[in-house]
Amino acid sequence: MSNPLTHFDDAGQAHMVDVGNKPESHRQAIAEGIVVMAPATFALLASGDASKGDVLGVARLAGIMAAKKTGELIPLCHPLPLTHVAVEFVLDATASLVSCIATTETVGRTGVEMEAMTAVSVALLTIYDMLKAVDRGMTLSAIRLLEKRGGKSGHWQRA
Repeated sequence: MSNPLTHFDDAGQAHMVDVGNKPESHRQAIAEGIVVMAPATFALLASGDASKGDVLGVARLAGIMAAKKTGELIPLCHPLPLTHVAVEFVLDATASLVSCIATTETVGRTGVEMEAMTAVSVALLTIYDMLKAVDRGMTLSAIRLLEKRGGKSGHWQRA
């Protein structure tokens, strides 16, 4: 049986997977994560009155930029020509949390799951950075892949 961990060769050495012979296909990934904060911090964010400006707008741009740089950040990721990146936020006042959902797409030989999760991670970190002066106790969590489409393995969706 071949090694199911494709980033390791038969000798156990880390390597970049050769995708040169794989056919190109449309690929999409959707990831999500959350940041939980104090109710007063959430109120500040929701009102748009944070002293550093449009927190969610800046976080959206940071997430998009991060998706484009994933190949530079994760050692064995291929740099991908992304055809689409969307970063959205859902505010939950009851739980004082912000959910970030990132969708990434490409037409290529390898998937875009890491790009979606990187976008979510950096968007949430940006929210933390912009609000940390009022709440250092924020918690980032539940960063996970929700769905991927395309490639040999086809469609996968979190149950």
